[in-house]
Amino acid sequence: MRVLIVGAGIAGPTLAYWLWRAGHQPTIVEHAPRLRQGGYLVDFWGSGFDVADRMGIVPRLMAEGYRVHELREVSGNGRRISHLDPRKIIGGAGGRYVSIGRSDLAAAIYDALNGEVETIFGDTVQSLNDDGGRVRVEFARGVPREFDLVVGADGLHSRIRSLAFGPEQEFERYLGITVAAFEVDDYSPRDELVAVTHTEVGVQALRFSQRDGGTMFCFTFRYDGEVPVEDADAQQELLRARLGGVGWEVPAILQQMPGARSFYLDRASQIRMPTWWRGRVALIGDAVACPSLLAGQGSALAMVEAYVLAAELQRSGGNCPAAFAAYERQLAPLVSAKQDAAIGLGAAFAPRNRLQLLLRNAVLGLMGIPMVARLAMGRSLRDPIELPPPPAP
Repeated sequence: MRVLIVGAGIAGPTLAYWLWRAGHQPTIVEHAPRLRQGGYLVDFWGSGFDVADRMGIVPRLMAEGYRVHELREVSGNGRRISHLDPRKIIGGAGGRYVSIGRSDLAAAIYDALNGEVETIFGDTVQSLNDDGGRVRVEFARGVPREFDLVVGADGLHSRIRSLAFGPEQEFERYLGITVAAFEVDDYSPRDELVAVTHTEVGVQALRFSQRDGGTMFCFTFRYDGEVPVEDADAQQELLRARLGGVGWEVPAILQQMPGARSFYLDRASQIRMPTWWRGRVALIGDAVACPSLLAGQGSALAMVEAYVLAAELQRSGGNCPAAFAAYERQLAPLVSAKQDAAIGLGAAFAPRNRLQLLLRNAVLGLMGIPMVARLAMGRSLRDPIELPPPPAP
């Protein structure tokens, strides 16, 4: 089958890999001129780790990622309030976990294609015409083409979702929190393999030192206004205005922001779809079931969705409705449960008031006790899904 995959993030290249391995002809189209850089650090484990293992990329992820030694919460003057060793908590994953930059994970997946999959950068889909037997696609720049299937893997603001299912506002649930992440060079202080956070009412700042001399910063903050998704200058101005009164190192960090080597800002939202497919068009990853940063494991879930979709397309022998329905039936309950759990986690990233802040810090203190942490986290380290056998030609 000729399959157009829109988006070269995590879900799209994962799907392309397994379709290519099964003998299909995937084509990836990506609006950006190259693979995207930057973004935040993701904690990677569970079934997504199993998919990465089957792709043979785990050694690279372990080499490029980090095994964080400490999560440290500090006061406004930098005094340690609480801390915990995540290695003791995630020990239940049997060592099958790593913290890695989202763009580094995406690059490892894309490189696994070995140049065997057609990829078009700097273009996007203008229109879709699904006649029941094939999908005619018009591009913004390229010539029109026909495909057997189209899969939208183009993220929270998916164009394929808008074209095939309806406007974004019908499916997006904004959680009241905005996320920003950027990287700068030569920032001090440095705390190797330590994620340092400072939290005040309505905002959290995180600092993490990278091995190449850079430092990644991530901010989560409550914000009810319009978030400028496309305008980088307006995004940085929003950060200055919203975070200008925050203590700790935040004023110094904001001074470094104009020289950032990468920059990301967006709403922390979930996508809730009544169905994951329509005709010969399907959605995967954040385009169909974004759990938000608050849930964690969004990248791992995207890989699982791509893998299961490829497996079901192969199992169905090209019966697209049967494959799409089986894919959604297997994964929708898992994703919905993770989305529901995430809604209650906003207080951990950006407490609404002083009471929530105090309760949050008290819970963090308890999580520093390994037995308590393992009891609290043990369930989340195991995804209740059994992956099907790998798609084969």
